[in-house]
Amino acid sequence: MSYDLNFWKYKEGAAHNNQKIYELACCDGETVDILENLPIEEILKKISDAFSDWTKLSDNQYEKEGKGSFEIFATSQAVRFDCYSMQESDMNSLMDILIDFGCPLYDPQISERFDNWTDR
Repeated sequence: MSYDLNFWKYKEGAAHNNQKIYELACCDGETVDILENLPIEEILKKISDAFSDWTKLSDNQYEKEGKGSFEIFATSQAVRFDCYSMQESDMNSLMDILIDFGCPLYDPQISERFDNWTDR
């Protein structure tokens, strides 16, 4: 089963249109003026460190027998994880890394962004 997890950070005072941002930034890789730039290299390093016991198939693809795999799509403003047969605890680890950078999860499977803890 596959699942995708999406993250970005709105600029302060920006109007939120989560589905449109998901499509533009997370799917099409477009730069969007209402989003903050993210420290992508730092984020990728934290992911690499957190999943150091997983096999790194490429700069953006990890797998571990019995744990599934994930692929990273990152731009200067957004990060998407395409997760395949992953355990919830491992997906939560990915979410925790992005939360540390102020980026809440957007789940396109249910069209919901979990950003109650942000200033919105």
